[in-house]
Amino acid sequence: MKRHRWKVAIVGAGKVGSVLGRILADNAVPVTGVISRTRASAQKCARFVRCKRASTSLDAIPSETSLILITTPHSAVEGVALALSQLKHLRFRSLAVCHASGMLTATALAPLATRGATVFSFHPLQTFPRDFDPVDILDSIPGIFYGVDGDRRGLVTARALGRQLGGHVINVPPGMRAFYHAACVVASNHLTGLLAVLESMYAKFGDTREEFFPVFKPIIMATLKNVEGTSPADALSGPVARGGTETVAQHLDAVRRYAPDLLPYFSSLTQETITLAGRKGSLHPDRIEEMRRLVQSKSGWKR
Repeated sequence: MKRHRWKVAIVGAGKVGSVLGRILADNAVPVTGVISRTRASAQKCARFVRCKRASTSLDAIPSETSLILITTPHSAVEGVALALSQLKHLRFRSLAVCHASGMLTATALAPLATRGATVFSFHPLQTFPRDFDPVDILDSIPGIFYGVDGDRRGLVTARALGRQLGGHVINVPPGMRAFYHAACVVASNHLTGLLAVLESMYAKFGDTREEFFPVFKPIIMATLKNVEGTSPADALSGPVARGGTETVAQHLDAVRRYAPDLLPYFSSLTQETITLAGRKGSLHPDRIEEMRRLVQSKSGWKR
């Protein structure tokens, strides 16, 4: 990989800053300083990214720094940007600053842009669980995408940073930033919620000697592989795609009997699956409407 001449400072010593900083350091991009609310967290992150300077003060960022990664919680980004813009020693016209918030656009860094800095948003499209050690997250980062926005200079810098991290960037229209972030929630949090539903269903009938995930892992992984190789519509199989109205009715009755609290979830997802089967073209419009009426009659849930 081409070595970039950045000198990087990290503001926010959590999982995101630690992991991205370490990958940059591993690729010969020096980390000039780590700033955090507490000295302990700053020192911990600094050790991980092989940086000798850890502080609780933004004043500690060296003047030769050419890229600042703001990896604080999104509620703190604008305050950090304003504070950075008021520093006297930074060389703003040769400085790039980005934040890692999925919700905020590059405008959160407006005070820095006013000083002449290149600014952009740079949200890693990956999960960073708080209970995981940063070293355990490193292997999941190469090849990921980063949701970015900014002006022309900002986007050029974002693409270069994405390459330096071994990843890719996607431009997110600023007005759709919250919608983009909602999609990320579907990909991670909602998927986790779905697996929790599966876990609770397995607990009703499963062998207590086996955890739910090893039991369902083959079908989960095969489904993901099928979607990756084609599309959700092409990969869809099962009773809804086949028009199995009787089977769907029995499913709804069984969920109502054994896990009534899951009936709204199961009904809603069944309706979405009916829509997907329609896109697939495996169901005649009359059968689609028949299935929708069935779900509504069994659950009271109407799409």
